[in-house]
Amino acid sequence: MKVFVVYWHPEPQSFNAAMFHAALKALTDAGHEVRSSDLEAMRFDPVSSRKDFTTVKNPDYFKPQIEEMHASENGGFSPEIETEIGNIEWCDLMVWQFPLWWFGLPATLKGWVDRVFAMGRTYGGGRIYQSGVFQGKRALLSLTTGGPEDAYQKGAFNGDIAGILRPIHRGMLQFVGFEVLAPQIVYGPVRLTDEDRRLALAAYAERLLKIDQEHPIEVGTY
Repeated sequence: MKVFVVYWHPEPQSFNAAMFHAALKALTDAGHEVRSSDLEAMRFDPVSSRKDFTTVKNPDYFKPQIEEMHASENGGFSPEIETEIGNIEWCDLMVWQFPLWWFGLPATLKGWVDRVFAMGRTYGGGRIYQSGVFQGKRALLSLTTGGPEDAYQKGAFNGDIAGILRPIHRGMLQFVGFEVLAPQIVYGPVRLTDEDRRLALAAYAERLLKIDQEHPIEVGTY
């Protein structure tokens, strides 16, 4: 299986970093082909602009979707964006590793979606959801939270985690055709003991060894 892991955290000694490296090792040990993008190490700029393109459709008014469609038709994405889109097109499974910030993706990872999920190449022309470009591919969110698990249940003060993740699962991944696997969540790692963190990493690695046998979830049911 071909796996593409996209990771962002500002601290290379963070628990997210540990999860990222544990995933790379487990997937490689399982015999999968692995590519990764460490967005912090890459200094990935989250802001869409004309630097995303080597072509220009309208020099007088910048509308990203119009330029994306033009670039899709004319091979006009910058090398940086072309590489990231190519990794998505290459993989069978895409994994995002990140800390949940303000009930969503951190800015750099959200900006990666803004720039890389390009209209004309990754969606458009009726190619969304069940007819999406990436039908047959699967996606996995691996994340950490600041609060404990009981804060992310139905009726709790943060609300249930399924609802929090739905805009990502449905509005980003399923929108472009991915099937979604159950998320890998470590709740409040800063509050865990060293042994608990070790066990969490081991459980994640064990899951990834058999990830090709998993089935997608229906968003909102887990």
